[in-house]
Amino acid sequence: MRTRLPALPPDVTASAARRVMLRCDELARVTAAAGRIERVYLSTEHARVNRLAAEWMRELGMTTRQDAAGNQIGRLAAADPEAPAILLGSHLDTVPDAGRFDGIVGVLMALEVVRLLRVPGASGHVSPFPFALEVIAFSDEEGTRFGTALLGSSAVAGSWNDAWWDLTDADGTTLREAFREFGLDPGRIGEAARRPDDLVAYLEAHIEQGPELDRRGEPLAVVSSIASARRFQLVVEGESRHAGGTPYDMRRDALLGASEAALAVERICRGEHHIIGTVGQLEAFPGAVNVVPGEAHLSLDLRAEHDGERDRVWQEISAEIDAIMGRRGLRWHARGVHTAPAVRCAPLLQDVVREGIVASLPDGSDLPPTVFSRAGHDGMAMGAVTDVGMLFLRNPDGISHHPDEAVSGADVERGIRALAEAVAHLAAEPRP
Repeated sequence: MRTRLPALPPDVTASAARRVMLRCDELARVTAAAGRIERVYLSTEHARVNRLAAEWMRELGMTTRQDAAGNQIGRLAAADPEAPAILLGSHLDTVPDAGRFDGIVGVLMALEVVRLLRVPGASGHVSPFPFALEVIAFSDEEGTRFGTALLGSSAVAGSWNDAWWDLTDADGTTLREAFREFGLDPGRIGEAARRPDDLVAYLEAHIEQGPELDRRGEPLAVVSSIASARRFQLVVEGESRHAGGTPYDMRRDALLGASEAALAVERICRGEHHIIGTVGQLEAFPGAVNVVPGEAHLSLDLRAEHDGERDRVWQEISAEIDAIMGRRGLRWHARGVHTAPAVRCAPLLQDVVREGIVASLPDGSDLPPTVFSRAGHDGMAMGAVTDVGMLFLRNPDGISHHPDEAVSGADVERGIRALAEAVAHLAAEPRP
């Protein structure tokens, strides 16, 4: 067991947790929709939360910048200004009608970790370790506006896809146009990329977006890996005809075919281990009450612990949809809109997160659980450029992407201490 951080007075960590909870409330008020939380990529709300995050970073003595993809970054330098950095953070964008903790709590906890770890230097606070401390607020983990997730972290990881420039939002604005309207230069997107030798690791604290920790009665967990994911937009084509005049044996109802396909996704995925399939969108056209739907659009979000199993199940789903559409006289096609491989958290980072959690719990507590993340995170992209580690916080009832999403101040306090301990443990490891 490595040496723990010096004992911190309870009021220090309690104050840190209270600050996180209050700032979650403050950020929740930055929204595009009255009565609910909604912040999407490259919006005025995105700009506002970046300014707030930058202000909080500067309060800690960090230098700040917004990178070429719109991510907000704060840096507390090491004694050697050229030293690599450990990157702590999460995202500040949301889904529509979101909770106030998904992503947000990880950014704010990272700031409190910097507050706990920083030490006075000749010209202000500095990192006490042989690496800089950086906090990043990623800008587009959810993919709400343009349909492709992880845009901000993909830019940082150097895996930006130029085909994304032609993606459009619901108003027809292209990603390229949105960049320019936000004040970013699409031609400089490569400047957001970080080099592997510039980073020590990426560590993220996040609420668990499921009920496992709550069911176990555990406040914190080590994350072993992040699910692989594929997203599709499916189109079912039939024939629009009069609702009253068309007998059932002549109907080619696209909505019924799409509905049967959605039920097939549930049936197939329920029979698998660690495979999750979700149809989150379903639209019928022309959408009149007295017209048999001639076309239907549906989404599919498919996740798994392993890429091969995910792809095998997609083939099984595709074969079943072929059979459904054949029986109903319908045609269908699918367009892939997002693919992310499974990312395994680095064994060393799992170890230091585990030791950090142990240090944050009362003596005599059992070792914390290790869980697989069924939800996607920015670490999926960051795994292409550096090692990734994650810490989960208990989420009562496991509800997320919903206004009732929650985390307790006590668990946030434990999580801040655990994340700080993990950074200190990592600093004690020999570096190449």
